[in-house]
Amino acid sequence: MKNYKAIGKIGEGTFSEVMKMQSLRDGNYYACKQMKQRFESIEQVNNLREIQALRRLNPHPNILMLHEVVFDRKSGSLALICELMDMNIYELIRGRRYPLSEKKIMHYMYQLCKSLDHIHRNGIFHRDVKPENILIKVVKNGLFNKCHQHN
Repeated sequence: MKNYKAIGKIGEGTFSEVMKMQSLRDGNYYACKQMKQRFESIEQVNNLREIQALRRLNPHPNILMLHEVVFDRKSGSLALICELMDMNIYELIRGRRYPLSEKKIMHYMYQLCKSLDHIHRNGIFHRDVKPENILIKVVKNGLFNKCHQHN
């Protein structure tokens, strides 16, 4: 992790903590998913369903991009360096005064269906599709979503 500088915590789940990181190599920002579990070997890391799935599914415009897997054998720590997204769908709709437009909803649903089609065509079943796992990025001409693969 010496190639990254921590910027701040994005979120935390049962199995991991997600931090916003800046690469010291290229200056770009990434999401770092630090796993709470400790691992014995690189073989154990490579056998994780999440890593296998992300490697199999990338690249796809609606699937989160895995940039790097950082495993420290000495400590057993594992971090997944992924594309940084702006928010999830739950955060987007929570506390809104007005509902999203039908056009935006159709756009999101189309992208979600494209990502699920790609996942299923590759023999993977997501098992946890919910607003918190549908990540979006704000782009000039609207929003763009990606389906985050958990396991």
